[in-house]
Amino acid sequence: FFSDFDYFFTLTLAMSTSGGSGIDVNAPTLAGFVMKNTKDKDLVILMNAIALSCKQIATAVKRAGIAKLYGLAGDQNSTGDDQKMLDVMSNDIMINALRNSGVCSVLVSEEDEEPIIVPSEQQGKYCCAFDPLDGSSNIDCNVSVGTIFGVYEKDVGSSGTTADILRSGDDMICAGYCVYSSAVELVFAFKGGDVHCFCLDPSIGEFVNTRLMKFPEGGGKKIYSCNEGNSLNWDEPIKDTVQEFKTLEKPYAARYVGSMVADVHRTLLYGGIFLYPADKKSPKGKLRILYEGFPMAMLIEQSGGIASTGMFQGKFQRIMDVVPEHIHDRCPIIMGGARDVAMVYAHYEKAGFETPKL
Repeated sequence: FFSDFDYFFTLTLAMSTSGGSGIDVNAPTLAGFVMKNTKDKDLVILMNAIALSCKQIATAVKRAGIAKLYGLAGDQNSTGDDQKMLDVMSNDIMINALRNSGVCSVLVSEEDEEPIIVPSEQQGKYCCAFDPLDGSSNIDCNVSVGTIFGVYEKDVGSSGTTADILRSGDDMICAGYCVYSSAVELVFAFKGGDVHCFCLDPSIGEFVNTRLMKFPEGGGKKIYSCNEGNSLNWDEPIKDTVQEFKTLEKPYAARYVGSMVADVHRTLLYGGIFLYPADKKSPKGKLRILYEGFPMAMLIEQSGGIASTGMFQGKFQRIMDVVPEHIHDRCPIIMGGARDVAMVYAHYEKAGFETPKL
C-alpha cells in the first residue's frame, strides 16, 4: 500500500516529535499509536488505509452540495435501503483502499450483497466488515454521519473465505467508527483495550490522539435514544421502559439523530441508553451485526457500558456472543450503562422473563 513503509513510519513519528510553533509536537498520530501498541506493520497499514478512506469520505461529505452529491443513486443496497450517491462513492473509496492495501483477504460492506474476496496475489491476513456511510439518509439535511468498521484475522491456512468473518464479535481484533461532523473524529479500540478518540488535524492531515473514551460513571446523563415511531410494534416491556423514562419525577431527555454513529458517540460521551429493539415489523432487529452491532458493542463494553440484544431468539444475549449465519444478518440493540439497561431488564422480569445479572 505504501511504497516505502519505513520512510512512511519515520515521517509519521517525525510529525509527532519534531519541533514547530503552534503544533503539539507530542501528540501521537494514529499510525504511531498502532505501531507502539502492536509492533505490527500490517495492522498499521490496515489502519492507515481505513484512515485514508475516512479522510476522503470526510472531504466528499463536506463538498456534497458543491459537487452535487446529494440525492439518490437510483439503486438499493444489499439490505434493501435506497442508495445515496455518497453511499456509492464512500463504498468505492473503502473498497479501493482496503483491497489495494495488501493486508486484507475478505471485505464485507453494507452496500454489497456478496463478500469481496481479494485476489490471492494481493491478499493479507485481515478481514474487514464496514458500513462506509452510516446514517446517509440524513446527508441531504447536513446531519452527522459516519463510517463503522470491524477487523478480524483470517484463520491460519485459509485462502480467504466468508467463514473467516462469520464469527462472533469476540473474535474481532479491533473495531471503530469515524464521525463526520463539526470535527472529524475516529474512535478506535483493540480487543480488550481502552477506547481512544483521534481527531483529524487538518493542519497536518493526520488523526491525532486526543482523549480516552470512558462511559460516564453512574450512567451519566439521563438520556434515552430510540425511534419512537416504531413504538406500536414494540413488545410491552420495551414500551413500559420508555414510558418510565418519560414519566419519572425527573424525566429522561429524548435524543435521537437517526445515524447510529452519532447516537452511539453521544451515548459514549454523555451516558444514557441507545435502543433499537426487535419488534413485530423487524423480529431480528434492523441494525446489521457484522458492521454495526459488533463494532459498536466492542466500543461500548470496553468503555465500561453494556451491549445487549435484549430479548432475541428466545433469550437475552451479549451482542458480542451472537454468531451470524449470513454477512448481512441483523440483531436488536440495547446499549448503555448498567443503570439504564437494568431498567429495561426489570420490565422484562415483571413480564415473567429471566434476565442475566448485570
